[in-house]
Amino acid sequence: MRYVLPLLLLLLASACSTVRQLPSTDSTKVEVRTETVIQKDTVLVELPVVVERVAVLDTVSHLENKYAASSAVVSRGVLKHTLETKPVKLPAIVDKQIVYRDSLIYRDRVQTVTVEVEKKLTGWQQAKLRVGGFCFFAVILIAIYFLITQFINLKLF
Repeated sequence: MRYVLPLLLLLLASACSTVRQLPSTDSTKVEVRTETVIQKDTVLVELPVVVERVAVLDTVSHLENKYAASSAVVSRGVLKHTLETKPVKLPAIVDKQIVYRDSLIYRDRVQTVTVEVEKKLTGWQQAKLRVGGFCFFAVILIAIYFLITQFINLKLF
């Protein structure tokens, strides 16, 4: 029981420190943007070639437009009629969907720089920095108290 109070004081004193650790803030954030645009576009539709023939008792004729040609010939009293479509590409308007994808990458980085000092710290200065000035003084007082109570057997408190 007599050692509990000094041990608690030692534990409390050892928690003091002047060294601070910087938090690591390296982070990466990716942002993806998608934009859809609908545009009018023209496509060409190809008509198939179609051939038709008809034989009738009639006169000679010939018809033609931009899609087909027709001709009729009378042979031995019978009219032979031929209709042929031309290979034509027709324009047709359709909706074309264009998707734009863009990604942005954000990176936050902490740059650490090592700075050299002119001279090294002594052992006493390093101990003071690690433990702290006041706490180090308290540890010395507790150590002196233990030395006095153990070797000289004095009851101060």
